[in-house]
Amino acid sequence: MGSEGSRVVESLPMLETRTLAWTWQGPESKSVVQLGQTAESAVQLGRSLFPRNFRLLEELERGEKGIGDGTVSYGMDDADDIYMRSWTGTIIGPHNTVHDGRIYQLKLFCDKDYPDNPPTVRFQARINMTCVNQETGLVDPNQFSMLGNWRREYTMEDILTQLKKEMASAQNRKLPQPPEGNDDARIDQKGLVLRCSIL
Repeated sequence: MGSEGSRVVESLPMLETRTLAWTWQGPESKSVVQLGQTAESAVQLGRSLFPRNFRLLEELERGEKGIGDGTVSYGMDDADDIYMRSWTGTIIGPHNTVHDGRIYQLKLFCDKDYPDNPPTVRFQARINMTCVNQETGLVDPNQFSMLGNWRREYTMEDILTQLKKEMASAQNRKLPQPPEGNDDARIDQKGLVLRCSIL
């Protein structure tokens, strides 16, 4: 590991059992060694993971601690996914709106270019909002400015918090909503049928 440019060697827990050693070899280059992998494959993996996974680990830690008054929350779906792509968010509808008392679950997918590009965000249950596609449940970046004007410092918490604010906005707070408790089938863009319900 030693070169004159080496500055930091750091080990950290990765998703319970994984340990990564991150070695800075110079101001412009870095390599990653993961236990149980060859150095070459670990470097290829590391280039795609860092600093992306540092950011996602921070978001995971914050989500586990709880956010604000508890009406917005999120967590990772699969602890074995080293790319930390699939997340579930929850929003409890704001008071004095048609969403009051409803619990909405969303799927957030952070691809390998996150946080440089936003995640895809999809409501699992049908909801009537101006920024949500009624057929797929996808939040439309053209109608939801946080996704449309994405900045790297935005987080999944920011997205969920802003969606809750959108529920309380003048254009959404009184829109008629699908009945609670009714299961519905929705076809996503890949033609898969998603079973959805409003809790």
